[in-house]
Order: sequence, then C-alpha cells, then structure tokens
Amino acid sequence: MTVLDPSPRAGVPTGASVRDPVMDERTRSRIGYGLIVCGLALVPWLIVLATGVPALVDSARESLTWVGLDGLEAVGLVTTGLLVLWRDPRRTLAASATAALLLADAWFDTTTASSGADLISALAMAAVAELPLAVLCVTLTIRGLPRAGTARPRGGPLGSR
Repeated sequence: MTVLDPSPRAGVPTGASVRDPVMDERTRSRIGYGLIVCGLALVPWLIVLATGVPALVDSARESLTWVGLDGLEAVGLVTTGLLVLWRDPRRTLAASATAALLLADAWFDTTTASSGADLISALAMAAVAELPLAVLCVTLTIRGLPRAGTARPRGGPLGSR
C-alpha cells in the first residue's frame, strides 16, 4: 500500500474495479495529481515568505499572515488532490474550503498591492493561478454534491436518530 492508496479504515472502497460516478479515471488522475503538484509547488514560495524577504513584506507580522494563508492553500490543494485520487466524497468539503482560500488570496493580493509592478504581478497571479484553481475547486464541489432525489434522509430534522 502506498501513501496514495486509501486507508481501509477510511470507509472508501479500494481496488481498480471501483468506479467514480463523477469523473473517469484519466480525469480523476490528472486533477488529483495536478492539485497535489500545485500544492507542493507553493512550498518554495512559503520558504521565501517565511524568511521575510524585505522587498516582499513590510513586517514579520505581515510575513506570518501571508505564510499562514498560502500554507492553508497548499494543505487544501494537496488534501483535495488526495481525496480526488482516493475517490473520497469528502473531496467536496476540501475543494470548497480551498476555493474560498484561493479567492480570498486573490482578493487580498490585488487589494493590498501597491500600484505598478506589484499590482500587475498580483493580477497576473490571480488570473493565471488562483482564480482558475478556485474555479476547478468549485466545479469539483458542485459535481461531487448528490443530485436532487438521490440523497436518502436518515430521519429526524438533523439527519440522525
């Protein structure tokens, strides 16, 4: 069993015969590994932010803020990618949280950037990376939700008895 195999304890069926009703194997693999790569690609950037490069941040507190936000994005992307690979329905939760983080990052980057090169850089990152990844995560969320009439109520107003 590799680190990318689902745990038998997770309640997720294992084996090649399991079919994902939301996406085919090739799409699932590309999206899953793509999200993991994007999340891991943030690690060098986190190191740059954590070392507090003076040209990039004004203070240690600002550096901590950006490291925290980008770190959560990296964790969200990797987690969503793994859950996609594992065919785990909880991918919708991870994808929606990651989309919110990516949208917040794009917003904060563009609104806190000074004019000129900083603003152009922030807009480019939003257009090329953050917003497309957020759209992918929202799409994963919407496509992973149960269709109307397919969910079975478990009883009671809160779904349990």
